[in-house]
Amino acid sequence: MKTLQTAFFLFVFVPLVNSAPPIQQESLQFYEYDTDVTMGSLIQQDYEMQSKDIRKDGTNVSLDTSLRLQGDDSELNAPPTKDTNLPTCLLCVCLSGSVYCEEIDIEAVPPLPKETAYLYARFNKIKRIAVSDFADITTLRRIDFSGNRIEEIEDGAFSKLLLLEELSLAENRLLKLPVLPPKLTTFNANQNRIKSRGIKANAFKKLTNLAYLYLGHNALESVPLNLPESLRILHLQYNNITTITDDTFCKSNNTRYIRTSMDEIRMEGNPIVLAKHVNAFSCLRTLPVGTYY
Repeated sequence: MKTLQTAFFLFVFVPLVNSAPPIQQESLQFYEYDTDVTMGSLIQQDYEMQSKDIRKDGTNVSLDTSLRLQGDDSELNAPPTKDTNLPTCLLCVCLSGSVYCEEIDIEAVPPLPKETAYLYARFNKIKRIAVSDFADITTLRRIDFSGNRIEEIEDGAFSKLLLLEELSLAENRLLKLPVLPPKLTTFNANQNRIKSRGIKANAFKKLTNLAYLYLGHNALESVPLNLPESLRILHLQYNNITTITDDTFCKSNNTRYIRTSMDEIRMEGNPIVLAKHVNAFSCLRTLPVGTYY
């Protein structure tokens, strides 16, 4: 009978042990109770020891200050912004060459970390862009100032940004355009107060990479001159454009000229009747969007 009981025990016990998959066996953990109390006492002891060490030389430094001294030196040495004492990367979000300063009510461009490539400072209260804002940040490739209150941009503010490809100044209060960097592919100045006299005659001529130009919802009386051959999209809707010439998009002295890159021109919402200027579109593959009668 004893031998039979032992055999029965082995028959029941062995399957139970082997039934658990290895991953469950490895996940078994042992917990100790009252760890919160223990950790609390250790933290308190650590605070007291730090306080004693700080006061050994007779100085009176607060505990908060001592803890900050043990932190990341790069944050302490970072330059403060113009509107707050916080370093830029505490006020904004800095991530892999990108700086996000959106909807934080800053009134000026914050000092940027070196090697910044992308700056997003949308929906703030920035009123002015100075030359000094980007004097030492030549690595920028994209800047977005949409939804601010920018009225003035100093001459040469973007002159050192030789790598800049995308610039948005949409939804601001600009009356004129700044000198633009040479490698721009996209420029957005929708919803400003720009008039034709606020755009220099050669403002876009040397921008041989410019493909997307957005100037809708402004106060332009005419189409900007000397648009580059690289241009693909041109938005001029809802301005005050009343006339265009045969040389606005085409070349009146060259009837075989075709503007091959241009895919879209929007001119709706202007007082001009496009049907009166048929020759102005002879070089285009598609007619502009707008009023024809």
